[in-house]
Amino acid sequence: MNGRNLTLLCDFYELTMANGYFQSGKRDTIAYFDVFFRDVPDGGGFAIAAGLAQIIDYVKELRFSEDDIEYLRAQNCFSEEFLDYLRSFRFTGDIYAVPEGTPIFPREPVITVRAPVMEAQFIETYLLTVFNHQSLIATKANRIARAADGRVVSEFGARRAQGADAAFLGARAAYIGGVNSTSCTLTAKDFSVPVSGTMAHSWVQMFDSEYEAFETYCRLYPDNATLLVDTYNVVKSGIPNAIKAFKACNTTKCGIRIDSGDIAYLTKKARAMLDEAGLTDCRIVVSNSLDEKIIADIIRQGAKIDAFGVGERLITAKSHPVFGGVYKLSAVEENGEIVPKIKISENHEKITNPHFKKLYRLFRRSTGRAIADYIALHDEVVDDAQPLELFDPIYTWKRQTVSDYYAVELLKPIFLNGELVYDSPDISSIRDYCSEQVATLWEEVRRFENPHRYYVDLSQRLWDLKNELLAKGGKQ
Repeated sequence: MNGRNLTLLCDFYELTMANGYFQSGKRDTIAYFDVFFRDVPDGGGFAIAAGLAQIIDYVKELRFSEDDIEYLRAQNCFSEEFLDYLRSFRFTGDIYAVPEGTPIFPREPVITVRAPVMEAQFIETYLLTVFNHQSLIATKANRIARAADGRVVSEFGARRAQGADAAFLGARAAYIGGVNSTSCTLTAKDFSVPVSGTMAHSWVQMFDSEYEAFETYCRLYPDNATLLVDTYNVVKSGIPNAIKAFKACNTTKCGIRIDSGDIAYLTKKARAMLDEAGLTDCRIVVSNSLDEKIIADIIRQGAKIDAFGVGERLITAKSHPVFGGVYKLSAVEENGEIVPKIKISENHEKITNPHFKKLYRLFRRSTGRAIADYIALHDEVVDDAQPLELFDPIYTWKRQTVSDYYAVELLKPIFLNGELVYDSPDISSIRDYCSEQVATLWEEVRRFENPHRYYVDLSQRLWDLKNELLAKGGKQ
């Protein structure tokens, strides 16, 4: 939060609706909202959930200042009674969410909010802003890290991010997704993410010669000297001067970085020159508008690379810059009973799943691999000692009965009655958890092109309820 009051980081209609609920007697009506998304970025097989820690901070600090209230008064559309109510506004409801780092799939609830409708409606914008951004970057980072096939990946896109928060929190999300370090010092400091960096071309240009620039840098950083060798000419001057500087300073923990040109060709040439000079442990780092497709291609071409620096195409998710998470009403409470709500569309993918729900992930006992996700009503319990029939919610004749499985409930309580009940893991634990959970997915789901569709199925009771509401046009 960095000391800022983000309460008014909301859409104005959330305030006008809240005023409307207040004046129409609905202020205390309990509502249920689900956060879900419809499409995986880049046509991938799954996404990565991120941003929960910042959502927790926001909800904990949610307050209207007198300055906020005065601003709203000046808009001349809010009742004085409502403005007075805002002085004591707090979140008093429940929030359930999947842990950060969890692989997630379209149309399943990944955050559920149960609260008085004014509170539940009001937090929509911030929840979506944080969830959409960080999940987008974590998903892209995971693709890039997997494409690197065990090689080090450093995020250094801060200068190309869409603003300070995008750089700061984008680097956090990238680390969760699987990169090894960041160049964003503030992210490294605040979240204990490993920090990394080398030099700019301007360092080389500041000296009378390329060799002088390299030799000076090696003397200053004898245990971590990575030299940028493409300021003038990689093969003719950059690598020869780097070799000369490493040897003059007896530098053994060293590296070179190539930021332009034909990466595959230049790294193979560089590796041969370094090895011939006896610098077999010298690392080769490459950068220059990389993404998962380029990384996979140059690896296939035999490029000799130890580490990647990835900037703009990661921090902006350039190839698919919108995540598309939405926040939809699924139920209200009337006289102590949960009344399901549904949004209907001619596009079946935009039809929502009604009611207060659970989300299970089913794993094969014999392999530990994920079989499918299973959305059930809140009072249903999956007995994994018994076989379970799964069916496609659209093509219902596609059915299978699974056994030899265990079920894990994914949505965890985060706030109950306005009180935080969840202990957020440290970021290294989140990153490890992400890696472990991605490894439970079949390779066919993890592939970049035309991945196998992972099944997200509805329980029979939920499917029946949904179709009953559809038959009635959404009305009870």
